[in-house]
Amino acid sequence: MRYGSHLLALVFAISAGAHAQDLTGAWQATAGDAKEQHRMILQIGKAEDGDLRGVVYLIDDSPNGFVLPLVSQNGSALSFELPELKLSYKGIVSSDSASISGTVTWEGKAKATFRRTAAGTAWPHDIHCACTTSFLAVTKGVNLEVLDWGGTGRPLILLAGLGNTAHVFDDFAHKLVPRYHVYGITRRGVGESSQPPPTDANYNADRLGDDVAAVIESLHLQQPPVLVGHSIAGEELSSVGSRFPDKVAGLVYLDAAYGYAFYDPAFPDFMIDTLSIRKRLDDTIIGDQQKAMADLLASLPDFEKKLRAQQRIWADVPADPSNSGAYGQAEAMKLGQRKYTEINVPVLAIFANPHKSGPTPGMSDAGSTALARVLQDYTETAINALTAGLPAAHIVSIANADHNIFRSNEADVLREMDSFLTKLPPSTAPHAQSAGPSR
Repeated sequence: MRYGSHLLALVFAISAGAHAQDLTGAWQATAGDAKEQHRMILQIGKAEDGDLRGVVYLIDDSPNGFVLPLVSQNGSALSFELPELKLSYKGIVSSDSASISGTVTWEGKAKATFRRTAAGTAWPHDIHCACTTSFLAVTKGVNLEVLDWGGTGRPLILLAGLGNTAHVFDDFAHKLVPRYHVYGITRRGVGESSQPPPTDANYNADRLGDDVAAVIESLHLQQPPVLVGHSIAGEELSSVGSRFPDKVAGLVYLDAAYGYAFYDPAFPDFMIDTLSIRKRLDDTIIGDQQKAMADLLASLPDFEKKLRAQQRIWADVPADPSNSGAYGQAEAMKLGQRKYTEINVPVLAIFANPHKSGPTPGMSDAGSTALARVLQDYTETAINALTAGLPAAHIVSIANADHNIFRSNEADVLREMDSFLTKLPPSTAPHAQSAGPSR
């Protein structure tokens, strides 16, 4: 397990003399229905102040352990929340303290009964990585976990999607090692990397891009690496590729080249447009008020059209019941998106198009169909924006692939990456000989 001793002590500490039922220890549950199920492992411990703390593992979805900020116990009622994944649980502890029956809310609602683990029945969840781990400083007080899976050849740096550590690539990375030297970065706010407070200054796209650029410098690579990013990591790729093109040889977007990664005014992205309006609203209070008001008035008619169009698009999609309104690193990242309109390095963008269809937990068939239609429109808009704005980019669509496309269609992704990478020109930029991350 790749967590520090302080976390292990927190999770496994047992406090004597507690009046409530003692729930410390390891629990496991399966949530979902006959069509889709998710296994969860919950480890509960007590902090020095006596409050319960915990770590939850979603072992069928991610190799990461997610630290729970608080586990609440009120008599026989137990609850916890994981704001970064919009996941919550409420349950009732049995009289013999052997089980907790309740409901998990995560992309819908499902019944989930946690039972204490016993020898021979516990699900394995330790991270097994044939890699070395370093913690590199990217700015004062912020250190990032950097994995080195080894290999020779052109360096690749893998960046994970929202909420995931670099270990999400453990299996995928080993398929690349025979041909490349493969690294991975766990961004700030996740896993064992430093977790500064969730503010725009700490989590905006260019701040995260600066982190990646700092790691590249610290690795002292022989040649500029290729950045490979999944999902929201597309914004880090574009941040580095647009501002520091000499630091990278290419960018590979794994279902990651959406509006947060590239923006073309002819194919607007509603989130990016909304953030632009938000900035103008802020400026009417703390900026150049006259200019901000004039810009806002000029923008509102067009934004109203986009808002009404967006309302029509989402009209048939049910509200997300897991949206608790909590604010954490994930929300700070969403509000810190930037508008990238120019990328001057080679680009490979692989899309799940259309995405794998099927029922969504907690949604009716009609709701799932509506959501799939929205996602399809979002994907097509991103592809059209890239085609128009970056005509040299190589764009690949893989039908019925999962968003975790490097897992659902691993062979296809590896083939496309190899084809793209072998066509990149050899680097002539001066870089020091690499010894890999410090051991």
